[in-house]
Amino acid sequence: MFKNKTLLITGGTGSFGNAVLERFLNSDVGEIRIFSRDEKKQEDLRIALNNDKVKFYIGDVRNIDSVQDAMQGVDYVFHAAALKQVPSCEFYPMEAVQTNILGAENVLRAAIANQVERCIVLSTDKAVYPINAMGLSKAMMEKLMVAKSRLSGLAKDAKTIVCATRYGNVMGSRGSVIPLFAQQLQAGKALTLTDPNMTRFLMSLDDSVNLVLYAFENAKPGDIFVQKSPACTMGDLVKAMQSIFAENNEVQVIGTRHGEKLFETLVSREEMARAQDLGEYYRIPADSRDLNYAKYFSEGELALSSIEDYTSHNTRQLNVPQVIDTLKKLPLITEMLRG
Repeated sequence: MFKNKTLLITGGTGSFGNAVLERFLNSDVGEIRIFSRDEKKQEDLRIALNNDKVKFYIGDVRNIDSVQDAMQGVDYVFHAAALKQVPSCEFYPMEAVQTNILGAENVLRAAIANQVERCIVLSTDKAVYPINAMGLSKAMMEKLMVAKSRLSGLAKDAKTIVCATRYGNVMGSRGSVIPLFAQQLQAGKALTLTDPNMTRFLMSLDDSVNLVLYAFENAKPGDIFVQKSPACTMGDLVKAMQSIFAENNEVQVIGTRHGEKLFETLVSREEMARAQDLGEYYRIPADSRDLNYAKYFSEGELALSSIEDYTSHNTRQLNVPQVIDTLKKLPLITEMLRG
């Protein structure tokens, strides 16, 4: 599927983009383009890789011209560029709008204009029942993707399939809690725990890339793909981290931060009414109804009262020993233990 093709990764110097890059480096893909605005990270990555297959493009998804320049001749796009920190987006919501909504619009528009075969946008559990600016902006990005899929699908010569992958917590990604706990443990500091009863999905970066590959291979216009993942409480995560590092640091419960939820929701009950269970994944097809409002009164979906959301509260829960086994497989943890 990818032999001699060109892949563009926006936000390619971030955690998600880097994981996708590493996987594709070992494939027979022809060229990988890294598009981001951070020249220092690009320079570090260029030196570390020293690989002629990887090309670097300085630009910002907010600037349609720079996106268009990088998109020419591209076959596949993985759009990971985003503002992802919940507190940052709470304090600067218009920055989230500019990058996560308008930036995604630029990427989708350029992909369709350049007849890219498939364009996958990266979304988050926070887009489901959003309560913070980051989630709201990602929810709008998903709506944009579905709207673009309707428009591009109507064209007779349509060649671009746009879809999304939606993630919960990815273990070890930049800004996530596991690296923070590891640093606090090694420095002898108190572990800052928001709420011991808070639950989070446990998904590895490898799992996140597998989901991307599955979407590239199986997507239909407007699809949103979700991977089923186990979860644990934050209290059990702290116990597991203390056990792994053989430390018994004080635990300081600091309370819920700006815009945080008690648990993550990856599929809403409204989406579960039409979602397809694919074993390891859920496929959420696009709502194909048009603006003929009569249909909204004469045609409905299943009774929503009989359907549950898919959340980190009702997925498979890991106990402390299982969390320890899971964490020990993370490169971040093994490297810190060796160090």
